Amino acid sequence: MTTVTTNTRADYAAFLLRVTMGVFFLVHAGLKIFVFTPAGTVGFFASLGVPGWFAYPVILLEVVGGIALVLGYYGRWLALPLAADLFGAIVLVHGKAGFFFTNPKGGWEYLALWIVGLIAVFLLGDGAFALKREERRQS
Repeated sequence: MTTVTTNTRADYAAFLLRVTMGVFFLVHAGLKIFVFTPAGTVGFFASLGVPGWFAYPVILLEVVGGIALVLGYYGRWLALPLAADLFGAIVLVHGKAGFFFTNPKGGWEYLALWIVGLIAVFLLGDGAFALKREERRQS
């Protein structure tokens, strides 16, 4: 038995959004790994009053979540924890800098938009070209 999937414009939109979110997370995690270094990220977390070791699961979430989004392999299910990750960044870092991301120390505007995009990925599903695509049910 062969299953044929016909993609709609919404499926292609979900694909574009999913891959974009995934690439952004891989770049974001890369910044923590290659620029700030894991040790530097641990120190930054500690300076915020968060246990420093918590940097490691956050980096792992961002790498695994980014890959899952790019590949479309349970990406929609990792979109929500990734949104929570960004919400934490708003609460702990960017919220006090105001709304606009161009403010000194960067506001929360960009992160809020990123969260909305991740919620949209969750609601839309993985879309076209996903390695693991859930079949949609008609409601």
